[in-house]
Amino acid sequence: MALFKINNLIVKKLTAKELDLEKNLQELFENNLEEILNINFLAHEYSTGWGGRMDTLGIDKNGSPCIIEYKKNQNDNVINQGLSYLRWLLDHKADFKLLCQNKKINIDIDWDSPRVICIAESYNKFDLDTADILPINIELLRYRIYNENILYVEPENYQKIKISTAGIIKKGKTQKSKEGQLQKIYSVDDHLSGIKKETLKLFQDLRERILSLDQNIIEEAKAKYIAYKTSTNFVDIVIKQYGLKIFLNVKSGQLNDPKKLARDLTKPKIIGHWGNGDYEIKFENTKDTDAIFALVKQSYNLNK
Repeated sequence: MALFKINNLIVKKLTAKELDLEKNLQELFENNLEEILNINFLAHEYSTGWGGRMDTLGIDKNGSPCIIEYKKNQNDNVINQGLSYLRWLLDHKADFKLLCQNKKINIDIDWDSPRVICIAESYNKFDLDTADILPINIELLRYRIYNENILYVEPENYQKIKISTAGIIKKGKTQKSKEGQLQKIYSVDDHLSGIKKETLKLFQDLRERILSLDQNIIEEAKAKYIAYKTSTNFVDIVIKQYGLKIFLNVKSGQLNDPKKLARDLTKPKIIGHWGNGDYEIKFENTKDTDAIFALVKQSYNLNK
């Protein structure tokens, strides 16, 4: 994507540049992991005990373990490496839990939704085909660094819907398929089942507006909520009988909320809430649709 800098009425095109050293890519992300991907950093080059080392290990705000691999060279097979590390991690849950405790991260671990994230300057056709055909979610992120020290990150390929992983990866030939599942698959319909018509209308109206913001927005159903993201979540929606709970991935003090519809979860600090960010909105009446969507759009602009 071409980026331009505007200075008064003069437009200057920014040119992409390479990092000086390959290791700088990993170092750059690890030092700023929460800011870039909303993930808590846990470990650098984490040893799996059989010779392999995960580039970066983290946990996101929802408790999902995150394995991050960086493609520094064209021949790096980061997708297969990530899957192998995921298999190892799910067999060593106690080690991951201890790592979180040592880092004083108090989040319930969501073992149903582990994440494998690959970061590269570019991907070839074989990378994209591999990620597309796999029965689990592999997040491919593409980065660019431009002059004037500008970092751009975008999803390269991410399936909104994946088939079940049951039976794809197993510990043994006789094991039941359910036990071989690496990620549990949820759907939007799971969240909408049995809710009132009024709540369904609230959700459908807001959903349509969110997806119209950008064709690259990803809708992802989690166990407790439905997430909308580009490179990271900008809004998470919890479906309730009485209406919707909306979580905005905006830091405390950064939301322009003239109607005071959002609650700042840091005042006092709410521990263990679902969704990302510091703001929660209760959406129960159609009269608030425009104002609430304006707040969602703010979060989108901050996170895109």
